[in-house]
Amino acid sequence: MIEGVKIKQLKVIPDERGFLMEMLRCDDEFFQKFGQVYLTVAYPGVVKGWHYHKRQTDHFVAVSGMLKVVLYDMRDGSPTKGEINEFFMGDKNAILLVIPPYVVHGMKGIGTQPGYLINIPTEPYNYKKPDEYRIDPHDNDIPYNWEKKDG
Repeated sequence: MIEGVKIKQLKVIPDERGFLMEMLRCDDEFFQKFGQVYLTVAYPGVVKGWHYHKRQTDHFVAVSGMLKVVLYDMRDGSPTKGEINEFFMGDKNAILLVIPPYVVHGMKGIGTQPGYLINIPTEPYNYKKPDEYRIDPHDNDIPYNWEKKDG
């Protein structure tokens, strides 16, 4: 696992009315602070990424559909520099994924339905000077191929 990345297995509480799923709590051991909450959607087969942040920690929860979220540690001095982690999250795996600054990340919609992802970053989006650094999803030095792996 990449240094600083954390996974929280989410608690889903079902009853005859439906279900409730807690995502992020201020008493979680990894909670830092609240910046904002937003929803992003990836259509099946679409790759959204790569990018990273210099200040912001992300907290990803896929709330509908399935997503493949991939992380790459590019941090100089990190004991896990060069490591890649894949996470399959959503309907079949209810987790919260904590992504620290300078860890490159991207996602791909998998399955037949769009994947809905909630992010609760530690910083609000700065429209004048975004903490967002993009890398082409296919033309880069990251040792990862987004193609489906059959077999």
